[in-house]
Amino acid sequence: MSETAGLPRPLWRAMAAADVPGAIAVADVVHPSFPEGPAMYLDRIALFPEGCLALETEAGAICGYAMAYPAALGAPPPLDTALGALEPGADALYLHDVALLPALRGRGLAEPAITGLLSLADRRSHPAMLVSVYGTAPYWRRFGFRPAGETIAPAKLASYGEGAVYMVRPAFVLGGGDEGAGASA
Repeated sequence: MSETAGLPRPLWRAMAAADVPGAIAVADVVHPSFPEGPAMYLDRIALFPEGCLALETEAGAICGYAMAYPAALGAPPPLDTALGALEPGADALYLHDVALLPALRGRGLAEPAITGLLSLADRRSHPAMLVSVYGTAPYWRRFGFRPAGETIAPAKLASYGEGAVYMVRPAFVLGGGDEGAGASA
């Protein structure tokens, strides 16, 4: 029997402004080299709430978060930047971050958030993009992401640190059959 069998399973829900301190506390543990302030989190919640998720324990503590929002393919924004508005020509979904406290990793907890966010891209027939850090590119390959560094200026990755890998997942058209790419759900 695994050591996590029988433990309460945290649940994903929409992130609210009140969750920002908890998300920052998770980020401080998971991404100590890439600090981002409250303004960035609040900006994303205001601009694209459907792409902002919090992982909450039974006791109400934030133990993970996920953020994604529309952006221009090949143009991930610098870290810790408030956008103010979504780009009018956004043609991709940018997975800004999926972070879980280390004690929760390996339990499959990130997958529901990731697949949910990717479905946002699929419903728009948009590709998804991300910048992989900490050698996580093999993990993202499981979700269909492939390295695409040749399609982006190296300066765009500067704030993400050495070893950052720009990755893209192609658009999946939902509906299939005769409905084509223009189908709407």
